[in-house]
Amino acid sequence: MISKNSKNTKSKIVSAAWKLFYEQGYDDTTVDEIIALSGTSKGSFYHYFESKDALLGSLAYLFDEKYEELESSIDTNSNSINVLLFLNRQLFEMIENTVDLELIKRLYSTQLITKTEKQLLDHNRVYYRLLRKIVLNGQQKGEITKELSVNDIVKYYAFCERAIIYDWCLCNGDYSLSDSAASLLPFFLRRIENN
Repeated sequence: MISKNSKNTKSKIVSAAWKLFYEQGYDDTTVDEIIALSGTSKGSFYHYFESKDALLGSLAYLFDEKYEELESSIDTNSNSINVLLFLNRQLFEMIENTVDLELIKRLYSTQLITKTEKQLLDHNRVYYRLLRKIVLNGQQKGEITKELSVNDIVKYYAFCERAIIYDWCLCNGDYSLSDSAASLLPFFLRRIENN
């Protein structure tokens, strides 16, 4: 089990890195600047990341921090479909407002070619745990179909979100990511909604 201090140190490094990447660009950000802003040490940085490039995959964990923050504000009595739409909107607005498009492109390209862990597909992430919880709750309340398993629904939902982000990257962010998802995701969600 990872200690809370260990998780906090890694989280500080990731948050500082992505803040700097957004403000001054990936290429213009140094490891020393990340260490300074995070208030950690060089040893801590290299304990978690072998290089600045290794931070690209950590974007998935930055998204998970957002999900952890949002999870506490979810009303379990709310309609599960509406909860999924709310979470998507919040995350996609965060991406649009705090993550440089070029970094999202790099993340996706590195995930395509990596032979090691693909962070976007790590089913132990907060993202997948939270989606499973929402879908299961929706099935128990009769809002989401039981014709598909929880894992299948989560898999398809994550696939849709990745597809929307991928298209947005292909189009160089020429349209609003969150507005696009708000119009596209309901088509998918109708398929899992219990009528």
